[in-house]
Amino acid sequence: MGAWFSENGLLVGLAALDGLSYAAAVFMVAVGLNLVFGVLRVLNIAHGSLYAIGGYSAASLGLFMTSRGLPEWLAYPALVVAAALVGALLGPPIERLLLRRMQDHEPVLQLLVTFALFMILEDLQKLIWGVQPVVSDAPVRLLGTVDIPFGADVIPFNAYQLYVLPGIALLTLVGLAWFLRRTLAGRMIVAVTTDREAARAMGIDAAKVTLLTFTAGAALAALGGALASPTVSLVPGVGAQTIVLSFAVVATAGLGQIEGAAIAALLIGLGRSFAVYLEPELEVVIPYVIMLAVLLVRPQGLFGVAETRRI
Repeated sequence: MGAWFSENGLLVGLAALDGLSYAAAVFMVAVGLNLVFGVLRVLNIAHGSLYAIGGYSAASLGLFMTSRGLPEWLAYPALVVAAALVGALLGPPIERLLLRRMQDHEPVLQLLVTFALFMILEDLQKLIWGVQPVVSDAPVRLLGTVDIPFGADVIPFNAYQLYVLPGIALLTLVGLAWFLRRTLAGRMIVAVTTDREAARAMGIDAAKVTLLTFTAGAALAALGGALASPTVSLVPGVGAQTIVLSFAVVATAGLGQIEGAAIAALLIGLGRSFAVYLEPELEVVIPYVIMLAVLLVRPQGLFGVAETRRI
């Protein structure tokens, strides 16, 4: 064991750091997906397209500012601005015109409709940004690298991936937990999630709560894409990869679980990263092996609660 670790120690360290960064990006999408499901009870496949559009928008805004000779540090607020714009411009129309009409229909029909929307948005991305990779790495270049001691060795690691991605994911988790438990608006969301009919009877405007929640979920997905955009080449299909992993995180955590999504994202992110560094041929299957292992023991997910259906 000691010989193996001395030979593969650096790979283990890099895998842990990469897994943390990857988990943070996936969590941003999964938590938005979980939040939306909690209120609408709709698994929105098009959520992955919002991630991709957020990434493309952030990269395009960063490249535009660079071409105008603006200071490179503006690339950081541009990430948040791009995500907010995507959430505000796409969230309300999708919820009002499509998902609101699907709430009382069968889950299979809901999945088919959101899948159709996903395909439309994928083609829209190709129409606007083409099929060539889009890259804007200014936020990564500005922060440079950090030397991290690991045993007798030192690992140079990207400071953006080490501090910014996990830091914003942690702030999002803490902020959402505080918002849902400590504010009136958050308690209204929880009330609608728990029992929509009772919430309406208490005078809560469930339609407005649903609209605001979906817009926030769309903005979180777009923010995940915006934060990941400086570290990856954006190409067609990036949204499909992300939504599949996000579904794995949501299923592993349990539907509607916010804190559970963070732990599940960490498990799946680390598992995938260790597979990439140590057993590359297992990279594709490891996230789903983790999900399957959890669901075999707890079909409702790690933190999910079995619910009785109302008849």
